[in-house]
Amino acid sequence: MKFETKAIHGVRHTNNPTSENWGSTVNFATTFPIKEFGVEQEFEYSRVSSPTRKDFETLIAKLESGKYGFGFSSGMAATSSVFTMFKAGDHFVFGLDIYGGTYRIMHDIFNQFGFESTFVDTTDLAKVEAAVKPNTKAIFIESPSNPLLDVTDIVGVVAIAKKHNLLTIVDNTFMSPVLQRPLELGADIVLHSATKYIGGHNDIIAGAAVVNDEGLAEKIRFAQVALGALVSPFDSWLLLRSMKTLKLRVEKAQENTLKLLAFLKTHPEVVKVYYPTENDNKGKAIHEKQASGGGAVFSFTVKSEAKAKSFFESLKIALFAVSLGGVETLVTHPSTLTHTEFPEEEKVARGVTRTLIRVAVGLEDADDLIADFKQALEK
Repeated sequence: MKFETKAIHGVRHTNNPTSENWGSTVNFATTFPIKEFGVEQEFEYSRVSSPTRKDFETLIAKLESGKYGFGFSSGMAATSSVFTMFKAGDHFVFGLDIYGGTYRIMHDIFNQFGFESTFVDTTDLAKVEAAVKPNTKAIFIESPSNPLLDVTDIVGVVAIAKKHNLLTIVDNTFMSPVLQRPLELGADIVLHSATKYIGGHNDIIAGAAVVNDEGLAEKIRFAQVALGALVSPFDSWLLLRSMKTLKLRVEKAQENTLKLLAFLKTHPEVVKVYYPTENDNKGKAIHEKQASGGGAVFSFTVKSEAKAKSFFESLKIALFAVSLGGVETLVTHPSTLTHTEFPEEEKVARGVTRTLIRVAVGLEDADDLIADFKQALEK
C-alpha cells in the first residue's frame, strides 16, 4: 500500500468492511481479566500493553517503514526512554544545532549519571567521525535541524556509525514519515515528538520511537514498561484519527510554506531565510536526495531585536507560540523560548540570535498568511 492508504487502513481489526468493528476503538481499561491461570496473555495490565496504544504503535511503525513502534507520553519521554539502554561512561555525538530539550536532558540530567556528550556540526561528516571516541555508543542527529534547518547526510552518518559499531538515532519530527523515513536510509532508531505533525492539531502531547531490530525493540519496550511514560488510550486514539490526514496536512502546510517564503525573500526587512531546499543551504542536494520535500518549518532573521519584538506583537492570524506541526501557523523566538537551555554565547555562535524567528506554517489560506506577515513586518 502507498503511504496515504496505509495511514487510513494500516490498522484494521477485521477483513469484513461491513463489520461494526472495522476501525480502531478506544479502550480505557487499566487491567484485563486473566483468561487462564498460569498462561501469559497479550493484555493484562495497560502499562505493559494496551489495545489502543498497540494500534497507534502498529501504525507509526508501518508509516516509518519499521517493525516495532512505541508510544510515549511526550517526545522527550521517548528520547529519555531510549537513552536508558546505555550506561555510565558511554559517550554520544550530538548535532550542534539541536532541540533545546534534547540538549537539556543530556547536559543537565544524563550527565549526572556519567553520560558523556560531544556536540558537533553534523553537516560536516569529518567532524562527526573526529568526535567518535572509544566509548562512543551512538550518534544522535536532527535533519533538518532545529531551528536553523541545517541538513545532515543521514546515509553518511550511518556509514560512520556502522564503521565504529555505533547506533544512529534520528529525530524525524520536522519531516514526519511523509517526507523522510530514516530507517529506510539505515538509521537504527527514529524518534518523534508526536505532539507535532503526527498529532497535528495542537491538542495532544505524545512521543514515538520506531526500530527494526528486535534487540533494540526489547530494550525500548523494557524502558517503556519500567518507566511508565506512556501515551494514554485516548491520546492513542486521537493520534490514529490524526494520522489518517497526515499526508494531506503536511503537503498543504508545505505548499503554504513555499508561498510564504517567496514573499519573505523579497521583503526589505528580512535579512536571511533558513530552509532545507534554499539554494544557499549547503545541504540542499543531500536533503533533496533523502527527503521528498522541504517541510513546513523555516526560520528567518530581521534587522534588529526590536523589529522581531514588534513583529511578534503585531501578528493577527499567526500565533506567537512554541511548537509546530499543527493546523495553526505558529511563530516563535528560539533564543528566548525553545533554546533557553543553551548558554547565550553558544546560541549566538550557532546562529540562534535574538533576531531569529522560527515559523511553523499551518493550513490557513496562504494569501491571508502573507498579508498577516506583511502588516506585522511593516509595523
